[in-house]
Amino acid sequence: MEIKEQRVDLSHGTTYYMEAGQGEPVILLHGVGFYTGGDYWLENMKELGKHFHVYAPDFVGWGRGDRLAVEYSFSYLADFIREFQDALGISSAHIVGHSMGGWVATLFGYESPERVRTLTVACGGGMSTRTLSTMTAFTPPSYEQILQHVRDTTALESVAAEETAKRWYERTLLPGALDAYQKILNHMNQPLHRARYNLQRRLPYIARPTLILWGAKDAVNDLSMGELMHSLIPKSELVVLPCGHFLPSEAPQAFNEQLISFIHRHKD
Repeated sequence: MEIKEQRVDLSHGTTYYMEAGQGEPVILLHGVGFYTGGDYWLENMKELGKHFHVYAPDFVGWGRGDRLAVEYSFSYLADFIREFQDALGISSAHIVGHSMGGWVATLFGYESPERVRTLTVACGGGMSTRTLSTMTAFTPPSYEQILQHVRDTTALESVAAEETAKRWYERTLLPGALDAYQKILNHMNQPLHRARYNLQRRLPYIARPTLILWGAKDAVNDLSMGELMHSLIPKSELVVLPCGHFLPSEAPQAFNEQLISFIHRHKD
């Protein structure tokens, strides 16, 4: 499966994204990690691209694309999805989000249901107003710390893990990357913002079929959050896998199987 890195010009400047396959459009949204981006999904795209036309963008503020000298709100990130769709001529898509990406994807599904074919949330945020110490006391990671994270949260072999860690570490050294990320964390971890964009009051209005995937060993977002999400979204399914928070990369085969089956069952 050929996976290409592409670029598109949006209102903030250039955004990079990964693309593979043909068929129904699927947009994969990554989490909040400093060094992550659309390439978090590479191992998933190798299989998903055999079934769908898959896009995995770097959120604005992440990756090698252009940045803005402002705090990026949740609304800005949700609108980024709309603009990304508009720029590529995608009227609607299957939206998949991990962690922060799941939070933003759910907000997007609430705000723009006509743009969503199905919604999949993997260990998503937004179910609690608590602040996170990892955001409050953030310090840039070393290469060794990133490599250990890759080894702990992916199924990659040694050489591939080292290549991934190197690519992600080099991303942390880009001019403006740390300043932009700190602005993102300042907004996202602000208690008033976390309460304002909490998902619970919105979930009963999610109109599209929703797959909720959660790790039984998730130490970031407890399984009870996934169970509550399932109870509040009318057309939802909950699948619990024996993984931690980084479910898509810890168990890519199981994640892909669940996602492919779900989308095929809910094609328009």
